[in-house]
Amino acid sequence: MITAFIRTVILYFLITAGMRLMGKRQIGELEPGELVLTMMISDLATVPMQDFGIPLLAGVIPILTLLSLSLLLSQLSLRNLRFREALCGTPSVLIRNGVLQQQAMEKNRYTLDELLEELREQGIFDLAEVRYAVLENSGQLSVLPWERAKPPTARQLGMDLQETGTIPTVLINDGRVLRKNLTACGRNEAWLHKVLKERRLSSPSQVFLLSLDEAGQITCIQKEAAP
Repeated sequence: MITAFIRTVILYFLITAGMRLMGKRQIGELEPGELVLTMMISDLATVPMQDFGIPLLAGVIPILTLLSLSLLLSQLSLRNLRFREALCGTPSVLIRNGVLQQQAMEKNRYTLDELLEELREQGIFDLAEVRYAVLENSGQLSVLPWERAKPPTARQLGMDLQETGTIPTVLINDGRVLRKNLTACGRNEAWLHKVLKERRLSSPSQVFLLSLDEAGQITCIQKEAAP
């Protein structure tokens, strides 16, 4: 039992580190090579976890080999455009200037039903509203509507609006003070305790979320009482 636990933990952290090296992508956005790599690693990891007669290195070495190969191919694709196209493919235009590209759809085995479904998910229910639709390497569909189908912008309406949106920085997360974020905002714990005192809170443990945006606006959400 101990052996199984240790082997599983080792493989888990090894695969997690490998996935971090691949970058922050969602599974649905993986390139073909990355998806194949993920599937192969998952299969390789299950064998030494289930069969104790197989040495742990028999699973670790192939996983490390695949991760090294993935990093090598990534570097080559960054330096060589033709190699990148051969490895990852190129985006395909399925709708060009409002005209369906049937040959491109057939080449990518992309049915009309799939196209209409993707358009509906983006809030487009009429093909006539689409000027361009591009099938990306990740399988996602990028859509550019005609100008007449786009909602009007403030510039088009002649409105002069001031930029007000800022990114808030979380300072307290579920009762825990994020001191690194606090320092990055140019604040200290004395300032934080003053803010809490103004809201009649005695401790960060009473706060579910406290954030500060670039304009100095504070958002504070108190923890709910336990039922």
